[in-house]
Amino acid sequence: MYYLTPYRRRSDSLMNSFFRDFDEIQRSFFANESSFCTDIEDDGKNLILSADLPGVEKSDIQIDVSDKRLVISAKRHSNHEDKDKKGNYLRCERSYGSYMRSFSLDGIDAENIRASYENGTLKLTLPKQAEQKPDTRRLEIQ
Repeated sequence: MYYLTPYRRRSDSLMNSFFRDFDEIQRSFFANESSFCTDIEDDGKNLILSADLPGVEKSDIQIDVSDKRLVISAKRHSNHEDKDKKGNYLRCERSYGSYMRSFSLDGIDAENIRASYENGTLKLTLPKQAEQKPDTRRLEIQ
């Protein structure tokens, strides 16, 4: 009922294992290009989504809810000058750009989602919808 986990292909054949290894290399190489890491916990009444967004200002994070879809987007800006890029850096590994993830909100009460941002971690509390009991009744035979 609550599907917030990413899809990953699984197979036991040797050839698929070989290609899966290449998929993992590609995924790890491009992992931080347009995405960010998230953890999802279930506390019984809510799902807690924690997203790592280090170096991102709170004002550069957008959370959109529409059509049973949650979209988190963020921008990290470069704060060094061009002259630093040309001469002073021996190695610069920090990435700058825009990042986005989307999640399905099936089974989530989208009207009551809460968000907070502290120390580079965005936390969303996603309350589960109350399970609706099917309307059943017994018919009398006439």
